[in-house]
Amino acid sequence: MAARGHVQDPNDRRLRPIYDYLDNGNNKMAIQQADKLLKKHKDLHCAKVLKAIGLQRTGKQDEAFSLAQEVATLEPTDDNSLQALTILYREMHHPELVTKLYEAAVKKVPLSEEYHSHLFMAYARVGEYKKMQQAGMALYKIVPKNPYYFWSVMSLVMQAISAQDEKLAQTMFLPLAERMVEKMVKEEKIEAEAEVQLYFMILERLGKCVEALDVVRGPLGEKLTSELRSRENKCMMMYQRLQLWPECNALSYKLLLKNPDDWQFYLSYFDSLFHLMDKSWSQPEEGEHCVEGPVQTTVAEAVKFVVDRMEEQDKKESRPLRGPYLACLELIHRLRQRGCPDEKELGDPLELMVQFFGKFGDKPCCITDLKIYLHLLPPEQRSQFKNRLGELVPLGEAGEDGFGFPGDTKALQRHLCVCQLSRALGLQHALDTEGKLRLITELKAHYHHGLQFGKSCLKTELQFSDMYCLMAAHVYIDLWTETGDENMLWQCLGMLEEGLSFSPSNAQFKLLLLLLFCRLGAFQPVVDLYSSLDAKHVQHDTIGYLLTRYAGSLGQFAAASQSCNFSLRFFHSNQKDTSEYIIQAYKYGAFEKIPEFIAFRTRLNQSLHFAQVRTERMLLDLYTEADVTLSLEESVKAMGVCPEEDDIPWDNMRDNRDLTVLVSWDPKDRELTEEHRRLSLEEESVWLKVRALTLRLLASLALLGHAPSPWNSDKTNENGISAKSSTLQTLLSQLDQTLETAAQITEKHTQYPFLGPPSSRLASALSSGSCHCQASALQLSLTLRELETTGLEMLSRCKGEVLEMKDGRLKTQPSLLETLVFFVETVCVVLWVASYSANVLRPLKSSLQKKKKKKKDSSTAMPVVMCGFQEWTGSLHGVVTQALDHVKGQEASLTALKLAALTLEEGYSQTQEECGFTRAAMDKVQTSYLGSLQEMGDLLRKRADSLKSLKI
Repeated sequence: MAARGHVQDPNDRRLRPIYDYLDNGNNKMAIQQADKLLKKHKDLHCAKVLKAIGLQRTGKQDEAFSLAQEVATLEPTDDNSLQALTILYREMHHPELVTKLYEAAVKKVPLSEEYHSHLFMAYARVGEYKKMQQAGMALYKIVPKNPYYFWSVMSLVMQAISAQDEKLAQTMFLPLAERMVEKMVKEEKIEAEAEVQLYFMILERLGKCVEALDVVRGPLGEKLTSELRSRENKCMMMYQRLQLWPECNALSYKLLLKNPDDWQFYLSYFDSLFHLMDKSWSQPEEGEHCVEGPVQTTVAEAVKFVVDRMEEQDKKESRPLRGPYLACLELIHRLRQRGCPDEKELGDPLELMVQFFGKFGDKPCCITDLKIYLHLLPPEQRSQFKNRLGELVPLGEAGEDGFGFPGDTKALQRHLCVCQLSRALGLQHALDTEGKLRLITELKAHYHHGLQFGKSCLKTELQFSDMYCLMAAHVYIDLWTETGDENMLWQCLGMLEEGLSFSPSNAQFKLLLLLLFCRLGAFQPVVDLYSSLDAKHVQHDTIGYLLTRYAGSLGQFAAASQSCNFSLRFFHSNQKDTSEYIIQAYKYGAFEKIPEFIAFRTRLNQSLHFAQVRTERMLLDLYTEADVTLSLEESVKAMGVCPEEDDIPWDNMRDNRDLTVLVSWDPKDRELTEEHRRLSLEEESVWLKVRALTLRLLASLALLGHAPSPWNSDKTNENGISAKSSTLQTLLSQLDQTLETAAQITEKHTQYPFLGPPSSRLASALSSGSCHCQASALQLSLTLRELETTGLEMLSRCKGEVLEMKDGRLKTQPSLLETLVFFVETVCVVLWVASYSANVLRPLKSSLQKKKKKKKDSSTAMPVVMCGFQEWTGSLHGVVTQALDHVKGQEASLTALKLAALTLEEGYSQTQEECGFTRAAMDKVQTSYLGSLQEMGDLLRKRADSLKSLKI
């Protein structure tokens, strides 16, 4: 927050120290300085607002707000006070109050360009498009500058975009915007490119593609200069919309002659060619083919065109362009799809790909370029293709281990590309166990040899041979999944830890380590790994699931809560940040970007991940805090959970996860499919529904538990009891239906690719008995004794060693950890139900005791429900005690486990140094398990203590 610039104003000089303190984060000194100033100058409003900013930043929101309102009611017009109030209201997340400030300021100073401009931006922050339109025109009348006029036009477009009624958008808002721009065109007042862009956008949204084309091709189109080929791209878009395939074809052809490497124009060239062929389009006998020039309508012409482009590249002395060679493979692919024999004219795909590798094999993009065309090779040619490529890789003489190594980084990249293509062709997967172990040895040797080329690399740079290490890890994972030998997994972890020691910025190493540690149930090392990825902005939504999926399920409750907060901070700042982007877009005339920013904000608000972390964070807080630091009712109120309201946008849920963030060279039959994506979203949505309903049920239980007892009043409807009970009943029936759907989903036993999406917690939640135990507790329809039995059954599923040594090998059972977490969560739910029951029974017991005293009848027995409740809480205490004993036993076995006694080298080619990295990974898993058990033990102890207070 910079100090104001008018040096001549003595108030600026007086306020400067407060600004400086606020800028430096010294809020207490800012408050003191403001107080001093206000003693001398009581009417210095800005000092009061700056004090309010200091109070807001030290957590005294109410005090800050009332102080700000004192100044706001005076309707200040000095720039300092207005700017300071704007900053304060934005920090308080009350941007709507800024509009009131400037509305008042504009009334008092009606000819101020600055205040009108601020008012427009204030409306933009809260999306008041109609008021923005009016403010823009008012501003244009005071200062007739084009940008202000077009702010008003754009606000009309935004009214059209946000209108619920599409008919209203098409018949009122957009035509009005069009007329406003046409008026400026007729008066020849169009000045900037942004104004032409906006005119094009309006015509496009109205579906007036012919008119839009005329604008782009006419004199106004000459202003479209900020982006390369902006005019041509817009023409192409309209040709495609109008299905003018001759123009589309001719323009693509013309542009490819100028730039034979522009891939999008190859695609539009092929698309238009086949459309013309399907429609049997013939050239007119007289005149030009079309306005864009000659049109090509036969496969023969297309083949000649592509071959000519390739031959041109072959003649070049400088490095050739990739586009023409890939276009040749793309055309073969399309001709094959159509069963067209002309593909033979282009050559043999194997020869073309070998030729492509010869030219571009030393570029990292070679693998991604060729991978999409590998399906053109028949299975019997795959090994031959790999061998042909191997002949083009210059390797040195083979040493004692039988491997020859590349002499420079270009040769290394070629060899690496052959390995990657070999995996993509399925040749690595076809090897037997011994073959895979030999392959790992070869990849490791190449990895270690390649490290010499990166000795001078900075820590932020990747090693040239990193991908060998990653591929070796993938082969280890193949062996682990195929043979079940966990030693393969430990060696894989060791290999990746070693890779990270040489290449600390390698995100792929970190992501794979993160995935493997999570699969092993060790969450502790994952937090630091994710943090070191330094995820930026939207990545918290696209890759955050890798962390939060396992956050709550592995017993590290504090770290899980922190992980959810990590993601939530981004989502909560999104609203404020997007408003700023929109304002900047208006200021700089980037009108095309404004609908994109709005769509981006909507996409994040409807994000599946956002709904998940919000729900999990609140449940975590309840499980760890409710009835430990605050009562369940206080906790629910603090969170603002309303049982009657469901704020999750189920019908518009967006799956923004990046499910291909982990590099994979697997063949097509092992890759993630659209069906996998659909099933994963379905599974995650149902699990979210289970969790969201559980949260709302606990909230309704909290509110129900503190209402007056039904038997104290005949007017049950008036005191709201039946309303709350009906909410509870409705939510319980919804939970039952959702659990039925969940059971159907888990019966499918969907297996996702290892590097694809992780399975949700749904299957383990159902198999552990947690969901049904919690539902039964909340139903209160089963007897309390049955609940105790179900709890003991759940506990029995937690028995077994999480980590143990067998025959000198380390074995893990992370599922036991997840089941124990579900047990702990269920204990919390059952205890809250018990607490509610106790609140209901206490007044009943005391009224019975009063009746006893009046009748002086000591022989009257207490009702069975009273004795039953006491007996049940006693047995519940027994279950929790058993669980505590189990956790203590697990902690003791884990602590006693001496990893140093493990035999790592036997039967596997691991050096002493590699063994060190493997042991380090094992230590991390052991420490993480201990941390999880300690946190669960602490929480169970707190719950056992709260059980003692459940006497009636």
